[in-house]
Amino acid sequence: QVQLVESGGGLVQPGGSLRLSCAASGSISSINHMGWYRQAPGKQRELVALVAGITSGGSTSFADSVKGRFTISRDNAKNTVDLQMNSLKPEDTAVYYCYANIRQWRIFSSYDYWGQGTQVTVSS
Repeated sequence: QVQLVESGGGLVQPGGSLRLSCAASGSISSINHMGWYRQAPGKQRELVALVAGITSGGSTSFADSVKGRFTISRDNAKNTVDLQMNSLKPEDTAVYYCYANIRQWRIFSSYDYWGQGTQVTVSS
């Protein structure tokens, strides 16, 4: 079994910062992409930021709406991924989901896994 556990959401004023953390645990052989998605009320889930695995060079990608404000970092030894969110805006309000593409031990294929979601609210 694989589990993604998120932490760090909450309420912050516009212009403030928050840091989200996600830890993957379980029978993990390797992790490809890790990252964060978000879903605002009445909207589809959208990609926020993604970081590739070691074999793909650890490259990062960001939604245009968060470029220059959010950074993503990954610790391959600990199977964790963090999202540092700065200069937050009310439109960043959403439930943020951790995502990882994981291959388990003794299983050939890799699969997508999701965290339970953490609420981020940006409001004065």
